[in-house]
Amino acid sequence: MNILITGSNGQLGSEFKDLSSKYKDYNFIFTDIDTLDIINYDKVEQFIKKNKPEVVINCAAYTAVDKAEKEREVVYKINTDAVRNLAELSSKHKFVLVQISTDYIFEGLNHKPYTENDTPNPKSIYAKSKHEAEIEMVFNSKRAVIFRTSWLYSSYGHNFVKTIIKLAKEKGKIDVVCDQIGTPTYAADLAFAILEAMPQIAKATSLEAYNFSNEGVASWYDFAKAIVELSGIKCTITPIETKDYRTEAQRPLYSVLNKTKFKKFFKQEIPYWRDSLSVCLKKNNF
Repeated sequence: MNILITGSNGQLGSEFKDLSSKYKDYNFIFTDIDTLDIINYDKVEQFIKKNKPEVVINCAAYTAVDKAEKEREVVYKINTDAVRNLAELSSKHKFVLVQISTDYIFEGLNHKPYTENDTPNPKSIYAKSKHEAEIEMVFNSKRAVIFRTSWLYSSYGHNFVKTIIKLAKEKGKIDVVCDQIGTPTYAADLAFAILEAMPQIAKATSLEAYNFSNEGVASWYDFAKAIVELSGIKCTITPIETKDYRTEAQRPLYSVLNKTKFKKFFKQEIPYWRDSLSVCLKKNNF
């Protein structure tokens, strides 16, 4: 099976690279902006015709949530228009499209974990662009899978874990928001889950959405405390409220994802977030 992975130099794409050698039955084709510009429909179609993927996993995305508020045009080109291209081509050339979406599509006012059937109500430009990508898939994809995930981090790329480690070492005292609740998700766990699910994904006959995050619940404060403790860094972390930490983009106060559908269909166990954080921190990329 030929599996094309876009955005392969990012957090999730890099984790797919690390895991690829363990899946000998699959021929992986890794691309990024320098080898395949997914905004360009014609170039993507040429690439698809040449490489004939059975599955395309789109890891390319604009993820700078606050910066996105001032760069709406480029955000929508990458997060929405490019997905429309892939969705249309998936129907035309008969491959399965796997799209990575986000917990941020939800408003964040729930009192219980969000299911796949809950109605999205995105607030930020980033969140709206990702939600509209899902809508494009509904109208243009005949065979596709959406994985909604949350608070993604890795030993690769730019993320909250690396930011906290840097600030903790430099300052020794930092403030972190304590009233935004979600679940940290190790990108390696998401990549593994998708590859393990590949036999079912390849047989997709319609569009399905699944929630995937690590198990457990945390605030950004809890997450930061765990990062510092597991890293052995001496740093005082003070909890603060969202109203005391102004950002360009509005974030959901509660965006925990219900993973029952994923676990029931794919029959996979999901690691606890703190255990996965420990595994990630043992890598030497920090």
